[in-house]
This record gives sequence, C-alpha cells and structure tokens, in this order.
Amino acid sequence: MPRPRAVLIWSALAAAVAVPLVVAGMSPLLQWRQPVYIAAGFAGIVALALLLVQTLLAGGYLPGLPVRPGRLVHRGVGVALLLAVVLHVGGLWLTSPPDVVDALTFTSPTPFSAWGVIAMWGVFAAAALALMRGRMRVRTWRLGHSAVVAVVVVTSVIHAVLIEGTMGTVSKLVLCGLALAALVRVLIDLRVWRLLVRRRA
Repeated sequence: MPRPRAVLIWSALAAAVAVPLVVAGMSPLLQWRQPVYIAAGFAGIVALALLLVQTLLAGGYLPGLPVRPGRLVHRGVGVALLLAVVLHVGGLWLTSPPDVVDALTFTSPTPFSAWGVIAMWGVFAAAALALMRGRMRVRTWRLGHSAVVAVVVVTSVIHAVLIEGTMGTVSKLVLCGLALAALVRVLIDLRVWRLLVRRRA
C-alpha cells in the first residue's frame, strides 16, 4: 500500500479514537464527579474505540498489519477490550451499586443500560470463544465468533448513542458509524453468510 494512503488510514483511525476522548475530557459534566466515575466513563469510551480497532484488525485493513501478524495484535487488543469493559462496569459499581444491579437484572429505567449489559456479556462470550478456538471446528467457531462480535458492536453502538454523557454528539456518532461500517465490511469480505448456508446444507 502506498505510504500516503497508509498514513491517511492510520491518521483517520487515530483521530476517530482520540477526538471522543479529548471531547469527553473537556466536558463540563465531569465537574464534581468522583475520580472512579470519571475513570469508568473513559473506560467505556476506550472500549468502544477498541471495538473499531478489533474489527479493522480482523479484516486485515490496517497498513503494516495484514491478517496473520495482525492476529497477535488482535488478541492483545481483545484482552485490552475485556479489561476496559471490566473497569467500566466495576467503576460504575463502586460509585452506584444499585444502578448496576438494576442494569444487570434489566430493571433499570434508563433504556441504554440493557444494551450495555448485552454488550458486556457479548464481550465475555467472545473471549470465551477465543479460548475455545482450538477445541471447535473452524467453521463453527468462525460462525459463532462472528455472530457474537456482531451483537457486541451493534449493542455497544446503541448503548453509546442513547447515553447523553461526556462524549460529543458528532465525535460519538462518527466513532459509532465507523464501528458499524467496519463490521459490515468485515462480514462481507469474510463471507460469513456462506458459513451459515453450508451449515444449514
């Protein structure tokens, strides 16, 4: 890939990840908030950004990181994503346990909570599937992993869009849009639907 194009892709990705964090850091909503709550919020933003990075790695779209070498980075980013989710939920638990309990039991009055919980369990399921990769048929594993990842990305985007928090509206929508676009592109390029057709056949 020509160097200018590679620089453009990496610059666009860096901007998509950094801008929401910068905007959130300048938000007046952070005033009077506990440090743990702020850290939990930023962990959620980082998790959303890592979803985009993970999807791009899975498709081998990042210059200098083709599919095979990118798999090692993919695993590392997956661990970081899992930790970010744990920090996000754990921080919210420390600041307001009743709200987290309501979210986990799907009794929260805020509609974004349920989507966040589904996304969280999806991340855990994706991590479990990653650990069981060598014990499953390749076709079954790819189909299951792709399905779980699709659920994680979609529910995470809905969760983020519904929250009126520190993330700027434009930067948040751009990041969410890129995550969805990357997901669709990967599913198309990897022809995941063919695995489903073969399985039914």
